[in-house]
Amino acid sequence: MNLFPKFAQGLSYQDFLGRYASDAQQARWRQVYDQVMLTPAQHELLRSFQRTMKVACLAGAWCGDCSGQCPIFAHFAAEAPVIDLRFLDRDDHADAQLELRINGGDRVPVLVFFSEDGHEVARYGERTLGKYRELARGLGGAGCPTGIAVPGEPLLAQVTQDWLNEFERVQWILRLSPRLRKLHND
Repeated sequence: MNLFPKFAQGLSYQDFLGRYASDAQQARWRQVYDQVMLTPAQHELLRSFQRTMKVACLAGAWCGDCSGQCPIFAHFAAEAPVIDLRFLDRDDHADAQLELRINGGDRVPVLVFFSEDGHEVARYGERTLGKYRELARGLGGAGCPTGIAVPGEPLLAQVTQDWLNEFERVQWILRLSPRLRKLHND
């Protein structure tokens, strides 16, 4: 399925929340949005992006993973004008949900990255490595460490960096694409 036409149907962050989120859900998303703190290095990196990156985010306003991650994407788009971010409701776009299943299941949020001219570049979702490490810590309890859970930054900071790594990876794919370099004569 070509998902690029779905991108055009997507809504801005605020319009998505206005249409699909209850007042309580909007408050939960706003709370996370207010807690996201980009570091100076992250600000600088986002400002350095040069290629237009169209990003469709399949999400649900009711979803805890979405409320914990989608506000991060809104910060990225605010910092980097070349990021054109749109949100699609999972239930209203069931065909996209079917195409974007992960491990045989319906998962959100899932991002699909496109070039400026509609070529799919990458897909990434539903939870990041930092989030999975946090979940793994809870599996074994204190008496049964998994050995893969690495302590460090607060979870939101880890998830923010995990997502930024993916946005940066896609930016490099776009920036170094021979096709796009020829198009932009750079």
